[in-house]
Amino acid sequence: MKKILIPTDFSETAEYALKVAAQIAKKNNGEIILLHMLELPHQGGDAVNSGTDIPEIMFFKNAAISKLEDLMDEEYLDGLKVSEIVQFEMAFDGILKISQLNNVDLIVMGSHGASGYKEMFIGSNAEKVVRHSEVPVLIIKKEAETFEVNNFVFASDFSDEVKKPFAKAVEFANKFDATLHLVTVNTPNNFKSTSDAVETMHKFLSGFDVKKVETHIYNETNIEKGILNFANSVNADLIGMSTHGRKGLSHFFNGSISEDLVNHATKPVVTFKI
Repeated sequence: MKKILIPTDFSETAEYALKVAAQIAKKNNGEIILLHMLELPHQGGDAVNSGTDIPEIMFFKNAAISKLEDLMDEEYLDGLKVSEIVQFEMAFDGILKISQLNNVDLIVMGSHGASGYKEMFIGSNAEKVVRHSEVPVLIIKKEAETFEVNNFVFASDFSDEVKKPFAKAVEFANKFDATLHLVTVNTPNNFKSTSDAVETMHKFLSGFDVKKVETHIYNETNIEKGILNFANSVNADLIGMSTHGRKGLSHFFNGSISEDLVNHATKPVVTFKI
């Protein structure tokens, strides 16, 4: 977590994410990249190249740079290396491109979540980034004066395909000296006996060097509700999930539990791409 990208729209929620990112960067001797995406009202393929639009573009760009510089002067960023980027692009596309170009290790985003019609047909930028990002994405919903991770819940089916993202979750947990709570959520449509679930988790753990780990089985009517209720029961500071990055009809019909958690959880959520 040496290089952390924080997209900002200058909202309170975005600043909550920046404050958390600053704490993580200080613990890991890391640096911060502040990114603001300029989505112009009439943005299109020729918007930036049109001579008549240059004064408007420069106005928005200079205003964004001024706000970014004000953010960089905040006391909670003292002692950190902080750089700024203003990009003319749709937020979702730009965040992913900038993260790849700068080889970032972590994206930290604030999110209000989404619900109902908006969630189904539009979704939040955070949800889209979670679905497609190749690097871990940490979603922050509330202000945290001190971001500590003592209890880190990682929910999964613990299949072999989850091992690669789980390695990143282990690294995350170990850096915070957190207890990693592995949980299998049993539902009526996908039930495992306790002995089978425990065996699956213990077999999955072999080969991983986890400082502190506990395994759990939790019964609930659906997986998302089970994860949220279990996280509350152990007073979790963070919920972790792997994500498949489904697209198109597969995503529409099958959904993604990690993206639902991004929208509905009040606790911080970190996702790791399979």
